[in-house]
Parts: sequence; C-alpha cells; structure tokens
Amino acid sequence: MYFNCEFLPYYLYSCRIFHKKFCPKYNKNKPIYLAAALIKGGPLAPKIKGIVHFNSVPYGTEVYVCVNGLPDYKPAQNGSKSIGPFGFHLHEEGCCKIGDAANPFTCAKGHYNPTNQPHGNHAGDFPVLFSNNGLAQMCFFTNKFKVSEIIGKAVIIHENPDDFQSQPTGNSGKRLACGIVRACC
Repeated sequence: MYFNCEFLPYYLYSCRIFHKKFCPKYNKNKPIYLAAALIKGGPLAPKIKGIVHFNSVPYGTEVYVCVNGLPDYKPAQNGSKSIGPFGFHLHEEGCCKIGDAANPFTCAKGHYNPTNQPHGNHAGDFPVLFSNNGLAQMCFFTNKFKVSEIIGKAVIIHENPDDFQSQPTGNSGKRLACGIVRACC
C-alpha cells in the first residue's frame, strides 16, 4: 500500500494547497521565497510520485520532501549494489526528458555546484531518502543556496545511496525519478 503525501502536514505549504500557481515566468531580480518540484518516476520506477518543497528561511532554505512509490530495498548481492537507500540531489539542468529508457534523465547533467566544490560539498548534495514501505519523508535545512537560485533546476532520485566521496557525483546509480523546481507565486 502506498500512502498519499497530499495529507501530510508539510504538504499543506505547497503551492497547490494555498491555491497558488507555478509562475510561468519569473523575474530573476525579484526574490522567490517558495518553490516546489513535483516528482514523477521514470521507466525504471514508474510508481514514484511526490513533492519537494523549498521554503526561504533566515540564513538559508528549508527543504521538505514527501515521495511515495519507491522500490523495495534490495541488499547488495554478488557484487551488485543495493537498491536503496536512495540518492537525492539537485541537478544543474532543469530537464526531465527520459531519453534512454535504461538510463533516464541524463539531460539533467551533474549536481548543482555553483561554487565548484568537490563532491560531498555540492550545493545539490542532499541527504539520502529511506523508504518505509515505499514512502519517504524528510525535512532538512541548507545554507548552500537561496530558493531564487534554484528555480529551473532538476531534483533527481537515484537507485543507490550517495557515498558523498566518489567524484564527481557520488556513485548513486541510475536516475529513477525527476522533477523541475518551479517558483510559486
């Protein structure tokens, strides 16, 4: 059974509940305080859906995530990597085109890294997602970007956990789901 994130408390802050709409165009010179990415699974995990909400707070950004439909955990066996916990990142390009069905969402390019840091310290390096019967929920704070700086970037969920060491992207495996960060107005 998959839970519906629409009834979770932090989802109340998303654009849809406040009847606000995604801005089709926004002024890059005007601060944006609220944004969201609607997450949708690709061909490797089509049941994934959810939302990532970005809220401007003093000294940084609060990130709230609720995703359901994640694949069941599979431990590593015979040299293969585990499936889950799931790598979770903000990527440089706002592109969620599937492209190659065996290796989707590569058009999103690498992790968002505006200060050219080594992997593990990218602005787009987020904590891993832990699935609980397909559901993952998390809230965290980052001071590595402002909401207005990430509009149009892609949020990607990977099949493997990020090791936060391998360069340049943490050896997180294939991309399972994608969503583009949109400003709320």
